[in-house]
Amino acid sequence: MLAGRGHRPGHLLRIAGLAGSAYFHRLSRPGHVTRAGLEPLAGEIWARAANGCGHRQIRMCLVHGFGRRVSAKTVLRVMRRMGLKCPIRAANPWRRYGSYGGDTGGRVPNPLKRDFGADGPFAKLGADVAEFKVAGSKAYLAPVYDMAGKEITAWDVSRHPDMEQRKRLLAMLGDKLPDGANPILHSDMGWQCRHPWWRKELERLNIRRSMSRKGNCLDNAATEQVFGHLKDEFYRGREFDSYERFKSELDDYIIHWNTKRRQIRLEGHAPEEYRSMSLAT
Repeated sequence: MLAGRGHRPGHLLRIAGLAGSAYFHRLSRPGHVTRAGLEPLAGEIWARAANGCGHRQIRMCLVHGFGRRVSAKTVLRVMRRMGLKCPIRAANPWRRYGSYGGDTGGRVPNPLKRDFGADGPFAKLGADVAEFKVAGSKAYLAPVYDMAGKEITAWDVSRHPDMEQRKRLLAMLGDKLPDGANPILHSDMGWQCRHPWWRKELERLNIRRSMSRKGNCLDNAATEQVFGHLKDEFYRGREFDSYERFKSELDDYIIHWNTKRRQIRLEGHAPEEYRSMSLAT
C-alpha cells in the first residue's frame, strides 16, 4: 500500500527490518489456499439462516453433519476467504417493547436466581416477548424456551401481544409437556405473566412460576440470549413486505433452530436431537 504512494520498497524494507530476498520470495509464491473443498459446504451451512451464522456453528455442522475433521480456526480462515462475516449484535437505537403494566398483583419470587443450568428437558423453562418492526407495523414473538437443550419448545407469532397469543402459546406447550413434568417457568414481570388466566393455566399444567425483578434483564438472560441470536441470524438488516411473509419465515427459522442449529454446550447436537436422547435414557 505504501509502495503505491511513491515510497521506495528498499526504504520500507529497511524500516520494517526485513530482507529484500524474503520480500521477493513471498511475491513469487502466493499463499497456499487451505481446505478449498470446505467452501461449498461452508456456503451451504451459511445459507441456512438469512443472515448467516458464525464459524463455531459452521464447524459443528461440518463435523457432525458432514463428518469433516476441521478446527474452528480453519473454518474462520475459510469464511474470511469467502467473504462470509457473521453480523455482530449492536445496541438497539429504538425503545424496545416493554410489557410491564405497573404493580397489578400476581407477582412471585425468583427461585431460579439466574441459575439457568438444568439436568434435563422440561425442568427449567423461560418465557418472554420480542417486538419486531414489520411492513410499517409491528409483530410479536412469544416463545417458551427450554434451558436444558436450548429448544424453543412452544412459540406464537402475532400482531398483538395480548392474552389470545398467550392462550395459543400455552396450548402448544401443554401438548409438548411429558407426563409427570413439573417445570419452573421463568418470566419477566409483564402484565400477561401476572394475568389471572395465565396463573391458573400454569397451575393446571403443573408448572411452577418464577419472575425476574423489575428492570433487571439479567434475571432472564437465558431467554434474552435466544432473542439476540435470532435477531442476528434472521432479522437484522432485512425488510419484510408483509406480516404473513415475516411470520412464515420466522416459523421456518425456529424449526431450523430446533432441528438443525447445533449447540456447543450440547456437544454438537441440535436441540430436538438432545431432547430425544435425554428422554430416551
